[in-house]
Formats: sequence, C-alpha cells, structure tokens
Amino acid sequence: MKISKAVLFACSLLAINVTAVEARDLTVVSWGGNYQDAQRKIYFEPFAKESGKPLLDESWDGGYGVLQAKVKAGVPNWDAVQVEAEELALGCADGIYEKIDWNKLGGKDKFLPDAVGDCGVGAIVWSTGISYDGDKLKQAPASWADFWDTEKFPGKRGLRKGAKYALEFALMADGVAPKEVYTVLATPEGVDRAFKKLDALKPNIVWWEAGAQPLQLLSSGEVVMTTAYNGRISGLNRTEGKHFGFVFPGSIYAIDSWVILKDSPNKDAAMDFIAFTSKPDNQAKLPEFIAYGLPNIEAGKLVPEKFQAELPTAPDNLKGAISLDIDFWTDNSEALTQRFNAWLAQ
Repeated sequence: MKISKAVLFACSLLAINVTAVEARDLTVVSWGGNYQDAQRKIYFEPFAKESGKPLLDESWDGGYGVLQAKVKAGVPNWDAVQVEAEELALGCADGIYEKIDWNKLGGKDKFLPDAVGDCGVGAIVWSTGISYDGDKLKQAPASWADFWDTEKFPGKRGLRKGAKYALEFALMADGVAPKEVYTVLATPEGVDRAFKKLDALKPNIVWWEAGAQPLQLLSSGEVVMTTAYNGRISGLNRTEGKHFGFVFPGSIYAIDSWVILKDSPNKDAAMDFIAFTSKPDNQAKLPEFIAYGLPNIEAGKLVPEKFQAELPTAPDNLKGAISLDIDFWTDNSEALTQRFNAWLAQ
C-alpha cells in the first residue's frame, strides 16, 4: 500500500511535536513576589541541581478557569501548580489533577490532616488579614470595625477583588463573631447584610488581585490599610526594613496545596519536586524568608523559635482567627461571585 508524501510529512510533524512536548522542562507555578523568591532559593534551584535537569518557574494570580482551560486544551504547559483550597477541591472533583503518590512523601501521617488529599499536598498555611504601615499610623487598627471606620482612620482601604474574604470580613465588621461568620453567610439575610456593609465602604476601596499589590499600595501610601497575606508582610519587613503590621484576630487562614495537572508530560518529575519541597529539612527553611505555617508536622518543629511567633499556626495567632470554609465556597462560589461582580459594576 502506498502512503502519500503529504501523510508522511504530517506524521513526521506529529512525531516532532510529541517529542517537543516530552522534552519540555519541568514547569512549576506559584504566586510570585517575595514568596516565590523564597521558593526559588530553597526549592526550585536546589531541586534542579539535585535532579540535574532544568526547572522553569512561572507565576499566576489564581482562577480555576485557567487550570481547566490548560487541561482541556490537551497536554498542559504547566506541571506542578500551587493552588488555593477551593481550586483544589473543584479540580479534584472534576478530575483535572493527577493522583498524589503519598509513598513518595513518606505517608499521610507526616502532614497536618487538612494538608492531605487525593490530588493535593499542602504547601503552606497562610492567613489573610488587616495590614497597615506602622510608620504612618500612630494608632494601629485592631479589628474589622476599625478597618471600616473611615472617621477614626481616614484614607483608602485595599481589599482583594472577589466575594471570598470580602463577605466574611464585612460581616465581622458588622459585629458577627468570627466563629459565627459562615453560619450567618449561609443565609440569604446574611449575604444581604454583608453586601450592605460593603456598600458603606465601597467609595473608599482600592481593589487588588495579585498578592504583591497590597504591599505596593501600603508602600506608596495609596491606602492607609489593606487586606494582605501575612507572609508577604513579614517578608517585606525583613528584606526592606519596613514596619508593616498584621492583625491576626479576625484573620482567615487556609492551606495552599501543590497539584499536578492531568496528563502532564512531566508527571513523575513533578511528583519528585513536590516530595522535595515537603521534606522537613527543606520546608523548615521557609519561615526564615516568609512567615507561612508548614504542613509537614516535623518541619514545624524544626523552625527556629525566633520565627515561630509570626506564623499563622502559632497558638496566639490562631486565637480569634477562623479557617476558610472550603465546603461553603465550593457550594456557593458561582452564585456569590456573580452577585459580587454585579454589585461591583453598579
């Protein structure tokens, strides 16, 4: 049987493309800023040296649709990605992540229970709360009521652009106890109450989307206080000598996880990378650069005492803080996001 030159040419192109995909370097994706700078020093560069193979790192700002699109398009161009808890839950349910080989990680019992999943491995425990510039405010804010009080603390406020966090913080500003936030938010009246409270602050809000933006907003003086990730604040204080404060009471803590996108051509290398970042000795180096809690139980014990007080997992910092309710946001994210976007456009 004769095969046309066109068919042979097409087959050769396909073979070249497949080889190119297989030859692509391991690509790891995280959140950028001083956090990713720290990861580069303690994870990315040492792993590349140990494995003898290049590692490319990119950053993103989150968004489940981004991951869905990459997997649905065919072979994804990202391999290991750090995701928030909601993205982990949605992606596991939709089957867009590879299963985790927990044998390579030494077993599930080595980690905090909430850091263990079928398709995700906890990377950090982090908090979102109020941050302010201690050099510019004579009196520090202590609560979400202070955050909303523009007479006592004149100036703009920075808020992460989205329903998640904004609604919880609005309810706490309106007097809801932290432990009651999700009970109230689960009712139509609670949602209305949160949006009404946001109405009161809306003229003074500067919205941000990427984790590095709150630091820029505070540094420039564009806002007098902002929501921010606790680790970013401590990281900037250490590297640039800033005196930014962070309010743990009323903050919301969560776990970010490493996932491997479905059909990654570097699945095995990505799993080896996650195992490398999860070793106690490696993970314990992170708080020196940035104050995030550690999902590996043994790693948490190895952190020097001078860094312990800044971690969201420190006992004093957990008082008055609440855990992000992943089940609530998995069930309600779409509807509340639509309402939030409509409210924002008004």
